[in-house]
Amino acid sequence: MSKIKVRVVALLAVMALLLTLPAVASAQSVPPHVFIGTASVNGLPANVGIVVTGMIGGEEQGSAVVSDNSGNYVLMVDQGAGTDITFSVGNITASETAVWVQGGAEELALTANGISGSSESVAAGAAGATGATGPSGADGAAGPAGARGAAGPAGSAGAAGAAGPAGDAGSAGSAGPAGPAGPAGSSGASGGGGALGMIALILAIVALIGVGGVYVMSRRPA
Repeated sequence: MSKIKVRVVALLAVMALLLTLPAVASAQSVPPHVFIGTASVNGLPANVGIVVTGMIGGEEQGSAVVSDNSGNYVLMVDQGAGTDITFSVGNITASETAVWVQGGAEELALTANGISGSSESVAAGAAGATGATGPSGADGAAGPAGARGAAGPAGSAGAAGAAGPAGDAGSAGSAGPAGPAGPAGSSGASGGGGALGMIALILAIVALIGVGGVYVMSRRPA
């Protein structure tokens, strides 16, 4: 079944529903005007979940969401202060308008062109070309030092260095213990000076006696 036939069948089903529910219509006091069709933004079908809104006199009188990837919607617009209806897809105003009719039902394809002013995505645009790579930024600050790693194996011994200058002489050490006594020497020959020594001793005694006598005599009064 073609899309046009599907929309026609849906429109007839909505009209039949309105005609077969007089109690609901009387409770609402005035039956709404029903719109069925597709919504597009910048030439592409509106994304699923995008809100389609009908407004009269600047006041919202009905809203619906896009139901599939083809942009299909079914919108019921209640009576407002006036009859001129404007539509928006997402937050972009559609080019089409309509006149409100009590219990009306019609097919309407809504087209919106422009740039959305909110974060709501109304249609997926084609991806732009990748821009040129910007210049490299300045180096950041050095990070904190990491943990100390395990000690590596010892390297091979280097060559011996040159000899240093001689140091100062140290202080003298303490005297060592006396060595053992040597063997006794051989006895010498007896000398012949024993008599001369005795004579010299006698003369020394006589001299001392003489000196003592002179001292005593010198002490007597004249």
